[in-house]
Amino acid sequence: MSDLVRVAVYTHFARTGDAPSVADLAADTGLEQSDVRLALAALHESRDLVMDRDEIVMAHPFASIPLGFSVMGAETLWWGGCAWDSFAVPHLVESEPDVLVATRCPACDTPHAWVVGREAPPSGDQVAHFLTPAARVWDDVVHACANQRLFCSTDCVETWLDGREPGYVMDLATLWRLARGWYAGRMQPGYTRREPATAAAYFAEVGLRGPFWGLPS
Repeated sequence: MSDLVRVAVYTHFARTGDAPSVADLAADTGLEQSDVRLALAALHESRDLVMDRDEIVMAHPFASIPLGFSVMGAETLWWGGCAWDSFAVPHLVESEPDVLVATRCPACDTPHAWVVGREAPPSGDQVAHFLTPAARVWDDVVHACANQRLFCSTDCVETWLDGREPGYVMDLATLWRLARGWYAGRMQPGYTRREPATAAAYFAEVGLRGPFWGLPS
């Protein structure tokens, strides 16, 4: 039941850009609304969705709240949950070979936009900064995602941090590689989230390093 509801959530988000309601999911799956609510609670517990009562806040890489990014396809507009998720949308939504990802630098408010596709990373000198280490993301996943942002440069990252402990900085190519395969299979039945060991192997494969990602320096 939970897997049926999960696929329905993702299908609705991919098609419309919006989070489905409990009524939407009941109509899409043929389940009773009470069963949909039970499935959503289970999916929140398993970290497949982020719920706030009956409302779906995040179904990574989709979000129902603005967190600094818009992702525009040919026919659909999504909120990007973070830099990572925004770059992941064209890799997950088969009908969108590329999307326009737009944001502003959190430090200086400079607007930025990239056409992000499946074939190669976008060009640009901007950098992504992730504030929360991977092992702590689910302590407060909305806060963690809201602080995975894109900046003009490392100088803007330092300005924005204003003396706080830095997180992890990567270039656009590394961000694109991170996003490319992370959510593979999430739109299909039977998907299971990566265990810590397989997640760490994936991080290493795309070029990430150090304890921030649970990896050697």
